Amino acid sequence: MSARPARGGGRWVTVPPERLHPWIDGFAGRHGPFSASGDERVVRLRAADGALAELHVPFAPMTPPGPPHVTRLVAHAGAERRVGVFLVRLGGYAAGVFHGSVLVASKVGSRLVQGRTAAGGWSQQRFARRRRNQAERAFDDAVETAVRVLGPHLEELDGVLLGGDRRAVDALRPDRRLAPLLALETDPFLVVPDPRLAVLRDTPALFRAVRVRILDPD
Repeated sequence: MSARPARGGGRWVTVPPERLHPWIDGFAGRHGPFSASGDERVVRLRAADGALAELHVPFAPMTPPGPPHVTRLVAHAGAERRVGVFLVRLGGYAAGVFHGSVLVASKVGSRLVQGRTAAGGWSQQRFARRRRNQAERAFDDAVETAVRVLGPHLEELDGVLLGGDRRAVDALRPDRRLAPLLALETDPFLVVPDPRLAVLRDTPALFRAVRVRILDPD
């Protein structure tokens, strides 16, 4: 589990689905008995000492919502799903299909995109055009790979997660070839380093986890 400050107060922790029930038991042990409420996207645990835990439902909406909130959330979070992952950074990309935590189809690739230069004049303009062309070819390869790997599985996917660099991903969104994949887009956006095979294989720890915002008592 990891923790970081939350905007507006409190802190975020991420809890693997296998650890969710023990984590909730630990919350009760630290803060006392709690009441549960919520909907299909967030389950709230308010403890006797005033502490509040907001558990954000992965692969929302949770159906059916409602009590028993904790039981439903634990079952929903632990379900094995088939999901697509598409990671993009300038010059690198990875696409994969997971069943639960198991990677069942994938392709990873890269293309040279030169770094920026401080040179000026005509040479700078030629360099900028060359770099732009390299980036366009790299992005085209990334889109083709995503369509080739994820496309055959579209009808069975429970969601598609995007990740890498947000600017790179946003640059690809207008490509019509991605429309069927983007229609299945779900949170969270996966902030990861260069999308190599090892990075792709590790993404289930991010997209299967339950994000929890904790507000401690005053």
